[in-house]
Amino acid sequence: MRGLTADYQLTLPAILRRAESHFGYREIVTRLPDKSFHRYTYADMVRRTKKLAVALGGLGLEKSDRVATLAWNSYQHLEAYFGIPCSGVVLHTINPRLSPDDLAYIFDHAEDKILLIDETMLQLLDSFKDEVNLEHIFVISSDGSVPDSAPDGLESYEDLLESADESEFEYPDFDENDAAAMCYTSGTTGRPKGVTYSHRCICLHSMAAATPDMLGLRERDTVMPVVPMFHVNAWGLPFTAAMTGARQVMPGPHLDPESLLENLAQERVTVTAGVPTIFFGILRKLDEDPDAYDLSNLHDMIIGGSAAPESMIRAFKERHDLNVLHAWGMTETTPLGTVCNLTSEKEELSEDEKYQVRATQGVPGPFIEVRARGDEGFAAWDGESMGELEVRGPWVTGAYYKDEDPDKFTDDGWFKTGDIASISPGGYVEIQDRTKDLIKSGGEWISSVTLENDLMAHDAVAEAAVIAIPSEKWQERPLGVVVLEDGKDVTEEDLMSHLAEKHPKWSLPDAIEFVDEIPRTAAGKFLKRALREQFKDYTPTA
Repeated sequence: MRGLTADYQLTLPAILRRAESHFGYREIVTRLPDKSFHRYTYADMVRRTKKLAVALGGLGLEKSDRVATLAWNSYQHLEAYFGIPCSGVVLHTINPRLSPDDLAYIFDHAEDKILLIDETMLQLLDSFKDEVNLEHIFVISSDGSVPDSAPDGLESYEDLLESADESEFEYPDFDENDAAAMCYTSGTTGRPKGVTYSHRCICLHSMAAATPDMLGLRERDTVMPVVPMFHVNAWGLPFTAAMTGARQVMPGPHLDPESLLENLAQERVTVTAGVPTIFFGILRKLDEDPDAYDLSNLHDMIIGGSAAPESMIRAFKERHDLNVLHAWGMTETTPLGTVCNLTSEKEELSEDEKYQVRATQGVPGPFIEVRARGDEGFAAWDGESMGELEVRGPWVTGAYYKDEDPDKFTDDGWFKTGDIASISPGGYVEIQDRTKDLIKSGGEWISSVTLENDLMAHDAVAEAAVIAIPSEKWQERPLGVVVLEDGKDVTEEDLMSHLAEKHPKWSLPDAIEFVDEIPRTAAGKFLKRALREQFKDYTPTA
């Protein structure tokens, strides 16, 4: 016997229709390149999105062709988020921070037909334009024109929209398993790999993200995704916000702490999200002048991409009464995997214990399952046993585009994340390290992430990375690489003593090197591959 539920397809047109029907009055705000503000409503967004879908339909594209974007967070990019999938083709967001070689590879591998590019990114075209086969390139600009300095042959995004009649748009009836969007991994261990997202997985991800014990978005919220829209769908926030009717604030290209704090205060943002690097900068700015910005409306700062140190979480709460909501995910998980809200059981803990829990990555979302596989089988959920984290669920990819790297998937359908994790009773996941970053010294494993977080807990340290260096005696030993806060000073001996308060002597770094900056990946994470290359011949002084 089968249930008699209607066969309703979970698709992005359904989310767009909901925004049009119920939330047309809600505002979408964009910080333009000149730092002025553009404001319009969901009703305006839907009208222009329909025109985009109609216009794309007139360019000779076939179903599931790819349309790429190179753009910051803006109202036009939000239109593309819905207009491209609603026309039956695939939204392909591309990270402009990748190398020219990787950009050319991704355009070619995805077989993109059209590119929408932000006016502030036009200089990138020279690095890959001659290597790819694009049929049209449309420029997204503040005044609707193509800048005089742009290469020949580029067209205006606004002219594209004006060529279309929105009355010709009809809400399509897609199969929910059709591809809606795609994104490539950052390629830290090889060529970037493509992940395709179905309409169904984005809709389920959006519904789960809105639940109270995940991100808990509501119509009355004002959401500012600092995480770029070219990075894993801005963690799904534009889709979830549109589904719930939340007001959206797009920071554009201005990701400096002062601009972000101006947006947060002026627009009375309630929820924001980004990587730790961004929030370290915001924290330093707030510490300089705690009364400069009214952030009383801000109830959650979602931090992911890499681990948020407990010291950062404490500092925001204890010095500025701001709540960090720790989350974990990957390109392959659309991306939300776990969120660290405290369960009723955890609320009974002491304040110090609560902070320890909040520094973990948290509990898997609805329908997301996790396990950790060690050398001798699956690790116990005891908070100590470690293994490679494996996940499965309705928005976890089952294969890479064009079947790249099939070994990342188990025979029984789980994705191997490459993260080393422990899982506590109740399912709280704590990422200990990446498999490639874990340090094996004298037969013992040392977590670089734990050492990094404790280094960054020192008030003189702005950023810290820990890598393995070769050791003839121990196989590998940890090396700390530290960037100091402006105007502050500390010695290697001071930092070693600081670490020794929490770590056994054998796990302490052999040395600490002070640098001006730590190289980063295109997603803003520490690029440890570059550090390992830089220090491959390093020998600590006695």
